[in-house]
Amino acid sequence: MATDPLGNLYREQGKYEQAELLLLQALDIWERALSPEHPQVASALNSLGSLYYEQDKNEQARPLFQRALDIWEQALGSNHPDVALALKNLGRLYSAQGKYEQAKLFYQRALHVWEQALGHDHPQVASPLNNLGFIYDKQGKYEQAKLFYQRALYIWEQAWGPDHPNVAISLTNLGELYCQQGEYEQAKRLYERALRIWEQAWGLTTQQLRLL
Repeated sequence: MATDPLGNLYREQGKYEQAELLLLQALDIWERALSPEHPQVASALNSLGSLYYEQDKNEQARPLFQRALDIWEQALGSNHPDVALALKNLGRLYSAQGKYEQAKLFYQRALHVWEQALGHDHPQVASPLNNLGFIYDKQGKYEQAKLFYQRALYIWEQAWGPDHPNVAISLTNLGELYCQQGEYEQAKRLYERALRIWEQAWGLTTQQLRLL
């Protein structure tokens, strides 16, 4: 649930100062109008944490994500989809800091919650699968990484079709993995398919995409 639609819009546009002001205001309003432990407060905390995370302000983001997690677990139960969102965000934060083992634990919990709540083939499930693939890739555990990337790819293709941008993300990740293993022809095929998807999604030529 959006706690402050305009604040979140500014965040998505990269207007971080305006977004921060509005999201702080929203948090204060919800805390006073409801209670500091209300799920709506957790949504506000999550939005504000995401704002700081996107600016690499991880030390400011972490307590906000953690507090959102604590509120959602207490109010909604440990297997609610909102809990998985906070877990995933904490995983992203630790991954960005290179703390891959901590990140893995959060991603694994998020995956479990979403699988139980939404089903094993729900498109939301593909997100922590992709994240876990990245973690194993960074740790040099390529076969494990490949399994997670391939499952994420399969889910997104089934849910949204073969030409969705998220499919291109999975194809690119798999391509990079094959490249690291010296399997260049397989990597090339995946990259070329990903490029075609980006061309269709963004209306850009291959030459323009190479300049991004």
